[in-house]
Amino acid sequence: MEFTLNKTGTHNAFEHSRDGERLAEITWVETGGIMTMDHTYVSPELRGQGVAKKLLDKAADYARENNLKMNATCSYVVTALENSDEYNDIKA
Repeated sequence: MEFTLNKTGTHNAFEHSRDGERLAEITWVETGGIMTMDHTYVSPELRGQGVAKKLLDKAADYARENNLKMNATCSYVVTALENSDEYNDIKA
């Protein structure tokens, strides 16, 4: 599955689209070296396939590559950051 980075000022997203329709996304606001993850969406047709985790992992890789830290207001990301040690290096 391919994700496209969409940067608009301080608001950013990794998105997966097909035929012009956005089927999955994870969004964040980037300020002061912190990515505040604020939204995750996966369309009903892609749910149950681990797409949200793939999106979060893509965002985590982006954070690591750009020396950023990550925190969250999105409930999915809050839970993932709390329940997995794999993101400890980038938690704000």
